[in-house]
Amino acid sequence: MKLGRFTMYATPVASVNGKPAVVVERTMIPTQKQSVDPFRQGVIILDGVGYRQTVVVRSYEVGPDKAVTLQSILNLLQETALNHVWMSGLLGDGFGATHGMMKNNLIWVVSRMQVQVDQYPIWGEILEIDTWVGASGKNGMRRDWEIRSHTTGIVFARATSTWVMMNEKTRRLSKMPNEVRAEISPWFINKQAIVEESPEKINKLDDSAKYINSGLQPKRSDLDMNHHVNNVKYVGWMLEAIPDEYLETYQLSNIILEYRRECGSSDVVQSLCEPEDDKDITKYVDRCTIGVGGATELWNCFMNEGTIRFTHGLQVKEESKCHEIVRGKTTWKKRTNRYSFCG
Repeated sequence: MKLGRFTMYATPVASVNGKPAVVVERTMIPTQKQSVDPFRQGVIILDGVGYRQTVVVRSYEVGPDKAVTLQSILNLLQETALNHVWMSGLLGDGFGATHGMMKNNLIWVVSRMQVQVDQYPIWGEILEIDTWVGASGKNGMRRDWEIRSHTTGIVFARATSTWVMMNEKTRRLSKMPNEVRAEISPWFINKQAIVEESPEKINKLDDSAKYINSGLQPKRSDLDMNHHVNNVKYVGWMLEAIPDEYLETYQLSNIILEYRRECGSSDVVQSLCEPEDDKDITKYVDRCTIGVGGATELWNCFMNEGTIRFTHGLQVKEESKCHEIVRGKTTWKKRTNRYSFCG
């Protein structure tokens, strides 16, 4: 039901004590472009085509070090992207799909994503997240983000992604219909959060990978509104294959993801991980603890070891064949942030 500048979506509520079911109006999706969303702390920027949302880092978005986790960052990127479409007035009754996409049974799927983190926000910090879109070839769309401190303006992280359309019924990739192109192209701008002259190649891994985590299976809670496993879950599976001794000493600074196929609810997934230089953390510990005089010298020794990189892969085994879900590459730097915390 349309009501002025909004579309109302009704949700039936089951009958109680034999009384007839009632209909409750739950969602009001804008049918026209909005400039300000006071409930989500969102505003339209970049001459009317970009979106900025102000958020506060919540307690369940941080890890043991009180810093935001990578999975929380990815969730924030997804949420601001959807809110951008919400504010545009183009959103249909779908997961980020426009009215034209809904008519053609099309949904968005991400094909490539990169996130660079310079510094991790901490619990209670106020963030500004900017997002915008641009063209990617003839049938794709690029979406970028920038996360900064609301107080200082320091940029914490940048991200970029490439999206293509898939038919929801056939699960096959689709060209962009002219109707959809006409909807979204006015929002395209030529602005990049991360400039990639030539995309880095990610090699395919197999069962000879150094670290393997098998028997991973999606839960019902891992499925999104498009009925496939959310890409944030993929990242969690990938990172779980890295031994704890690396995670205790290093912090992720860059991740590149290439999505190959969907993961269904009945699939059993295998996470593969290969160190790029086969660096052994125990060797660093031995070198930095033998003959080092004090805590400061020990810390400086660890800092001089630089960064490490891993290649990742997620795959589904079906009889004698393996089907790739995601390829990834991560870069890790020494943990330097020692957050002070009171309360």
